[in-house]
Amino acid sequence: MTVTKSFQTQRLHIRPVTVEDAPFILELMNTPLWIQFIGDRNVRTIEDAETYIKEKAFSQLETHGYTNNVVIRVQDDIKLGTCGVYHREGKEVPDIGFAFLPDYHGQGYAFEAANQLVQEARHNYSLTELSGYTLEENMASRRLLERLGFQLKGVGKLPTSNDELLHYHRILDF
Repeated sequence: MTVTKSFQTQRLHIRPVTVEDAPFILELMNTPLWIQFIGDRNVRTIEDAETYIKEKAFSQLETHGYTNNVVIRVQDDIKLGTCGVYHREGKEVPDIGFAFLPDYHGQGYAFEAANQLVQEARHNYSLTELSGYTLEENMASRRLLERLGFQLKGVGKLPTSNDELLHYHRILDF
């Protein structure tokens, strides 16, 4: 398996999150939509964000070869959001996740990044399927998952939350 640690689209550079991204991660994780749809992770300081990155992202990258990625606009190096593949304890199939700062919603960045990530998952991470989880009321995430070719499979939960989530699934057979 050849793992590509970072990759690019026409408009975006996508690379694994680093400790230097802590101020950005702090901002993103405290946006109202993150808290509403993903959940409050009690990340309140840059130090909290650094710890979150070290504990969550680095272990995923070391163990599985994929993690949370920062999505950066090529034209001006502005960090727009995150997009990643996650291996969750108790789940056989890794899942895709994404979050963007509000200023960058509705411009196609999430689809562009996530679509490329699905390609990477198949060709560079050797994954044959992916899941996606979202709250029923998160219509933007539901539309994005469906646009990416995921189909609603049912309901499920993630280890980080007691919320009942819609469980989407896609076989990577391309």
